[in-house]
Amino acid sequence: MKQVISTDKAPAAIGPYSQAIEVNGCVYTSGVIPVNPATGEIPAGVEAQARQAFSNLSNLLEAAGTSMAQAVKTTVFIKEMNDFGKINEIYAEYFTKPYPARSCVEVARLPKDVLLEIEVIALK
Repeated sequence: MKQVISTDKAPAAIGPYSQAIEVNGCVYTSGVIPVNPATGEIPAGVEAQARQAFSNLSNLLEAAGTSMAQAVKTTVFIKEMNDFGKINEIYAEYFTKPYPARSCVEVARLPKDVLLEIEVIALK
């Protein structure tokens, strides 16, 4: 049985999808972008956006009863591959060893023209 996960501590879905779904002890998040859920604002700069996105993701996983430490796979979508190093440094502040498996892809455009989006699969 699947369970919908939702929190007001991460950006609300902006379409016909759930923030996250739990199935058989695994949590699958939708892509999380760097929108401040309290204000709707998007911070300026890739570092601030990365911190906001990872904070949102952490809050979403917490609402699901898990954490970043339980992440097994992440996918990071970035607007500019030249930002990879900056994003990677901040990523390492939120995930610990053993790090989850990860894919990182440069994309042409992201929702609300943000600079990154991240999704995760985590165990409960």
